[in-house]
Amino acid sequence: MIRLGITRCVFSKNRDRLLEGEIAAKFLAAILTQPQVKRLLSSQHFSVDGTLIEAWASLKSLKPRDGGDGSQPPTGGGRNSEVNFRGEKRSNQTHVSLSDPDAMLYRKGPGMEAKLCFIGHALMENLHGLFVDTRLTRVSGHAERLAALEMIEPSADQPDAITLGGDRGFDAADFVMELREIKVTPHIAQNTSRRSAIDGRTTRHPGYAVSQRIRKRIEEGFGWMKTIAGLKKTKYGGIGRVGWSLTRAAAAYNLIRLPKLIGAA
Repeated sequence: MIRLGITRCVFSKNRDRLLEGEIAAKFLAAILTQPQVKRLLSSQHFSVDGTLIEAWASLKSLKPRDGGDGSQPPTGGGRNSEVNFRGEKRSNQTHVSLSDPDAMLYRKGPGMEAKLCFIGHALMENLHGLFVDTRLTRVSGHAERLAALEMIEPSADQPDAITLGGDRGFDAADFVMELREIKVTPHIAQNTSRRSAIDGRTTRHPGYAVSQRIRKRIEEGFGWMKTIAGLKKTKYGGIGRVGWSLTRAAAAYNLIRLPKLIGAA
């Protein structure tokens, strides 16, 4: 028998086929539809959250959108020449990464370094903490809420109302209103620094406290993805490839946990 090796060319072509066929999403869905797995999933209680995924592109790849060379030209020779950004203001409106135009600058908090990032979003069912859907978006102030609505809407198509837990970043009047319009009860943490859209109609129920406790388990999955699956700093470029790796990592996280869950069921 002749054993054919997988060359770089073959691997690249097959990777494109995996992306175009949305194989990672179909693989995750196939896992969740298995009879042994399906009975482990909650169909009424979910949690949502997002996490930053650092882009593979470096800050040196940032160039002005108007085609200029910036205020400080590179010094030294070679491809990896030194670049001095001191005194130059860079933002997503004025600069773009040549290595990965989909990656955008994002600062996690005041005084912290801005990095080229994506935002990964995940929907978790609350019974056993398994991932049921993922999304990857460019960074923006509304990305998490828009992705949450997109992920929860298919599950809301049922007679009984369902719940969605989330942190205080989801505490926005328009988001809460849209959830209620599709019969989703918002078990969102209250943002006490301003007027919250979550009032006593929601917080007085015992289920609200349960959702707030369980929703934090989604961080365990994000931690596994970043440390074990290598998503702390992605090795891919572009929303399509990074999103594919996020969904693949979510499916792998489920597979790692399922043997024990099925055995204990």
